[in-house]
This record gives sequence, structure tokens and C-alpha cells, in this order.
Amino acid sequence: MSDASSEALSPYRQFIPDETYPRFSKKFLAGANTYEWLQDRLAADPFVGNWTAQWREKLNQPFKGITTDGTKREDLFKLFEPSTKPSATTHSMVAAAENMLTQLSSDQLAAIQHDIDAKEWRAWANPELYVFRHGLRLEETSNEFVEAVHELLKASLSPSGYAKVAGCMKVNHFLGSIVEAPGVLNAKSYNISIFGKPSTAAPWGWQLTGHHLCLNCFVLASQQVISPVFMGAEPNVVDDGPDKGLCLFEAQEAAGMEVMAALEPSIQAKVQIYDSLKAEAMPEWRFHRADQRHLGGAFQDNRVIPYEGVLVSEFPSDVQQTVRKIVRLTLEFLPEDSLRQKIVEIEKYWSETYFCWIGGWGVEDVFYYKIHSPVTMLEFDHHSGVFLTNKEPRPFHIHTLIRTPNGNDYGKELLRQYQEKHKDL
Repeated sequence: MSDASSEALSPYRQFIPDETYPRFSKKFLAGANTYEWLQDRLAADPFVGNWTAQWREKLNQPFKGITTDGTKREDLFKLFEPSTKPSATTHSMVAAAENMLTQLSSDQLAAIQHDIDAKEWRAWANPELYVFRHGLRLEETSNEFVEAVHELLKASLSPSGYAKVAGCMKVNHFLGSIVEAPGVLNAKSYNISIFGKPSTAAPWGWQLTGHHLCLNCFVLASQQVISPVFMGAEPNVVDDGPDKGLCLFEAQEAAGMEVMAALEPSIQAKVQIYDSLKAEAMPEWRFHRADQRHLGGAFQDNRVIPYEGVLVSEFPSDVQQTVRKIVRLTLEFLPEDSLRQKIVEIEKYWSETYFCWIGGWGVEDVFYYKIHSPVTMLEFDHHSGVFLTNKEPRPFHIHTLIRTPNGNDYGKELLRQYQEKHKDL
């Protein structure tokens, strides 16, 4: 995140809705809360009802994981030996989680706590459509509890990762202020849940889910999986108020353009699978009205997502290093030890890692890219407006996604191995 002049960061302002905007009533939105907003969307747009019905249908399907062909690839993720000591991160997480839970009533504890393999873990959603209401909503709790949640986030993430997560919350609050919807969009528009019992030895985890920010964190001794992850922003810049100068995802954006600009035209042509974000040649499965180009969003746990583009190993070595830079920037929320483990995992399958691109790569262009291997899938996508009025994708509305294919989202493959080892205990 970096500072920049408001002159360079304000192109979104021409798209702030006024009273004539047909998609929603600005007057209604100004006085609505998240429950009323959901009912308004369901009544106003049949697409929303159909889409959320699909969420429920997919949630009820047994978990398999994202694959390239419908078949889960085995033996990719290994449970550490029982003798492996819990990390310092795990100890800090347990202390923070226990402190958070001590502040709750019995009813609140019943709402926030779930079994380690509860279905609710897969019920996260990044749109501001409050359909699934497990856990505790931060805006309906005390300030002390919210502070304790942030302490859990700090304990679980790297310092730069926590700054980015807090930045997503701040940008959501800023969006609520510029579209005059503080009851729908604010820094506490998120639900927190705990899965399992916080422990330095047994598996457990937490989930934070809400508009443009969804984190699923699984921990087992010294192993940590934070995936699926959704981070986004509309707009991705704050040009007024106490957080003025905040800017999200610009380094990931710039590094992607750097990759494309450095490739030879013959390779660019293979990497660029479509030349426009709304290319007519794009098949139906490759574009969704709400998710747009990103494929690994909410309720896509079992989706078949093929490799696209070109193997990164075919790039010149310096360009491969820039792709590695994107990987690190995208995964920077992981604590140092967890990031090191994940990078080793990704490097093991570097020869099977693909990079694809949709759109242009000039300074004013909008685009999508995906880095995809057997053990990770990272997406970056410029979107059209939801609460802002731009009908075409613009660089100031960004979605980023992280998935762990082949069954280890939510740490489920590690959990399966752990439960198999302990089934007779």
C-alpha cells in the first residue's frame, strides 16, 4: 500500500451514484441495514434469488476440491510428523482466540463455535448479500470483542498481511461513506466463526467473511492453510478522510503488467487467451454476470477449472522471477514460516504452473490473470461497478482470489489425514 495524489486516485468519482441511478434507490440504501438490503435485492432482481439458490445447492454437495478435470490429484499435501512442534504463530493464535472467546455470552459462544468439519466453513460469500449468517457479525458485538478479533487476525497473519486485510475493511467503510450506505457497507460488515477448539496440537481454525474480504484459516501444530481467500476493493483507493492515501493491490497489478510487457510477442499471443474482458469468443463458463472472469469464488469448491495459457517454465528466467514476485505479493498475508512452506510447495510444482491473461496490459487497460498449478490458484480481475455505476470494468474495482486445488482448501486434505491417523484413538 502506498500514498499517491488524490488527482491520480479519483477516476472512480464520476461513477458515484446519484438519486437517478436505476439499479437501486440511493435514498433506500442510505437508511438500510444489511438485512433490508438483501430483501431489496431479492425483490428487485430475479438473478439474485437464482444465484443464491445455486449457492445453497452447491453447499450441499460433498466437498471434493477444485480440479482441472473432475479427478482429485492425490499425494500433493503432506501432514507433518507428530513430533513437529507447534509454531510461535500457532501459540499466538491460540492465545488470541481464547481471549476473544472469553468475552462472549453462552448464546454468543453457541453462535460462533462450530465443529472442525462443519458445513458452515464453506458458506462464505464476498458479495454484500447476507444469506448465510453463521458466526457473529462484528457490527452486532462490542468494541472490545471487535478489538479481540483484530488481535486474532494480527496473530494469524504477517504484519503486511494484516495491514492489507485491515485495508480491505477500511476501503469497505470508505465505499459506504461515498455511496451513503453506512448500514450496509462499513468496517464491521463481517462475520467471525471458530471451527474446532483452539489448540497447539489438534486441528482448528477460523473464518472471517463479508463484503470484499473472506479468509478461511486452518491450523494444525506448525502447519497453516489460509485458503480460500477473497480480497477486493471498490474503489481500491481512498482519496479523502482519515485513511486518505490508502491504495490496495497496485503492486500485484503492476507486476502482472510487467510480466506481459517482458514476454516476446509469440509467447504473449499464447498467454493472452482473450484480448478483451468481454470478448465475444469467451465461452459461457468463462464469464459470470457477478463473478465476471474469476473462477474460484464463493461456492466454487468443487469446480472444474482447466489450466489456461502457457507454462511459466517456458518463460525467460527473468520473467519467471516476476511471476514468483506476483506469487509472493499475493501470499504476503501468510506469516513467515507458513509463507516459506507454501513457496516450497509451489516451487515443487513450478514445471506444472500455468499463467494466462485476458485483456490488454497498457497503463490504462483492464485485465484478468491467473496463476494455476496443482497446489495453488491465484486470480486477479478488474470488475465493473456494483455500488459504483461504471458498466465496464475499471482498474479501481479489483477482485483477487486464492485457492488450494485438489482438496486442500480449508485445510481439508490435512484434516482428512489427521483424522485417518487418529480414528482409533
